[in-house]
Amino acid sequence: MTFPKSDVIWMNGKLVPWDDARIHVGSHVIHYGSAVFEGVRCYNTPEGPAIFRLDAHTERLFNSAKIYRMDMPYTFEELSRAQIETVAANKKDACYIRPIVYRGYEQLGVNPFPCPVDVAIMVWDWGRYLGQEALETGVDVCVSSWARIAPNTLPAMAKTSANYMNSQLIKMEAIKAGYVEGIALDSDGYLSEGSGENLFLVKNGTLLTPPLVSSVLPGITRDTVVQLARRLRIPVEEARLPREMLYISDEVFMTGTAAEITPVRSVDKITIGKGARGPVTEALQKAFFDVIESRVPDEYGWLTPVKEFASRIPSAALRAAKEKF
Repeated sequence: MTFPKSDVIWMNGKLVPWDDARIHVGSHVIHYGSAVFEGVRCYNTPEGPAIFRLDAHTERLFNSAKIYRMDMPYTFEELSRAQIETVAANKKDACYIRPIVYRGYEQLGVNPFPCPVDVAIMVWDWGRYLGQEALETGVDVCVSSWARIAPNTLPAMAKTSANYMNSQLIKMEAIKAGYVEGIALDSDGYLSEGSGENLFLVKNGTLLTPPLVSSVLPGITRDTVVQLARRLRIPVEEARLPREMLYISDEVFMTGTAAEITPVRSVDKITIGKGARGPVTEALQKAFFDVIESRVPDEYGWLTPVKEFASRIPSAALRAAKEKF
């Protein structure tokens, strides 16, 4: 993966040139990992660039900040609009969006309260996280020796920078062993998630996914897949699942804003199903891309058009979410 520059970055209400978007080395976030963030995708649709599930991502960002007692300096609507503005300012048709809320420069020490809460939004071109071909052929993964964070240690429901040190250990171990990704177990030995993706299994036509109590991030794509599956009349169950369920499943796939819906063809060198994308995974991929590529009506209100950002009235979904904060 490359990390190409965009023109500008939104920082505390202003658009600044990419190379000028800097923070002090004494900022609290550098020393203590005190940041929450989001990963959002903007897709190139026939009607122009559109951000996928902007409201849900912004809501989760506010929830993460609330868990860590970070007083947001902007309203829900302001941060939603700022993400749209940053995409438009960089003239992107499709991109990845990274809003991040972090403790800035004031003083050091474990106590974060004296430090300001700063906000930045980056956008850049980012292709398929696990590879373009992975959407069809699938990826080879392993079960990691690293467990996900235990309940009541670090909150797994918050998308926070500190949690991703755990994810890095999972990812690095998998790469060094020759795999694309690792799957972690929770502190009780049940299936949890990947380093940056939620996990789904298919067995006898039923879609299975670990529950939030298994130290699972409440993924936006995870929720999207559940909604699409129910619309397709695919049974969905949340359940604590033993590791060996991976090996005997008919299909396994991983979901995330970056990974989208990526099938798994083997786990620990054990072939899953027929070793290729299965019919349930393919049906869910089709339903997902039909929405984001505007081949079907956006009945869920998941797409926020960018070209109208200057005058757009917030959608019903945005207004409903905004009222929570």
